[in-house]
Amino acid sequence: MKIIKIHGQKIGVGYAPFIIAEMSGNHNQSLERALEIVEAAARSGAHGLKIQTYTADTMTLDISEGEFFINDPTSLWKGNSLYKLYQQAYTPWEWHKPIFERCKKLGIIGFSTPFDATAVDFLESLDVPCYKIASFENTDIPLIRKVASTGKPMIISTGMATVAELDEAVRTSISSGCDDLILLKCTSTYPATPENTNILTIPNLQDLFDVQVGLSDHTMGIGVSLASVALGATVIEKHFTLSRADGGVDSTFSMEPEEMRQLVIESERAWQALGKISYGATEAEKKSLMFRRSLYISQDMNKGDVLTPENLRAMRPGLGISPKYYDILIGKAVNRDVKRGSPMNWELLA
Repeated sequence: MKIIKIHGQKIGVGYAPFIIAEMSGNHNQSLERALEIVEAAARSGAHGLKIQTYTADTMTLDISEGEFFINDPTSLWKGNSLYKLYQQAYTPWEWHKPIFERCKKLGIIGFSTPFDATAVDFLESLDVPCYKIASFENTDIPLIRKVASTGKPMIISTGMATVAELDEAVRTSISSGCDDLILLKCTSTYPATPENTNILTIPNLQDLFDVQVGLSDHTMGIGVSLASVALGATVIEKHFTLSRADGGVDSTFSMEPEEMRQLVIESERAWQALGKISYGATEAEKKSLMFRRSLYISQDMNKGDVLTPENLRAMRPGLGISPKYYDILIGKAVNRDVKRGSPMNWELLA
């Protein structure tokens, strides 16, 4: 599977997972807070910082009734019109440049999710290194075609998409100029539950599309993300905030800095632990072989004495004969005097 490079950062099975901190609307309409989020993400060790590029007018119509109003009692955003929600959550376009400049200064890869063609053109003017397609836009073929035509790496969230829809998105991306594509398994509920995440889909996505696959994780904690690494995830995206207590449109299911730091550390450990299929003692284990059990003489013996359960025991360390020969040895005589604590070996038999 192809290794993907984004500003020198390599993404693939041979490298630690690429961790993305998703700011979304957690800046709470403060540029100062947005820049603090960038700094906190960089300190936490995240490799990428993602924002979103849209306005309320590029997302929906300014209507406060019917399907344009959120009445779902389980929604975090109940009681808002879609238009007002996007007004609260959007990242002002004039903030993009200072956010990306702060990312560059701190060595973290700044990029965005565009939601229409005007956003792509704007992001191109800022020379972003890659793009993300949100799960709600993974069937917007004209948008995917537009992003792919930039020739830059693309990350597509798979939430809600059927295999046929994903196939169309992947084919469109490749045919329109994208050579570097990453799919993120995603459950488009906010927050998501582990039971509804189905990360066994990750290796299947790899098999179906032969691209890098990761996880856009809306669950709480880091357990689901770490499990995804074991299944081959090479990218993990999590929403990120300075503090959930500060509020914000996505704060409820966002990670705090210490949690992000733990995700970065533990996901790399999980990746390191994958290793390869291996049996027998590894190089690091060879010194431990001597602490296996083996057969030892447990009482002083004279020449001609017979081995019994009292004078022949399986114990540590492992310098004697393997315990699997115990039944064969019991009842046999020794050919010399043997001191207690001697490892049993074949040369001692009469």
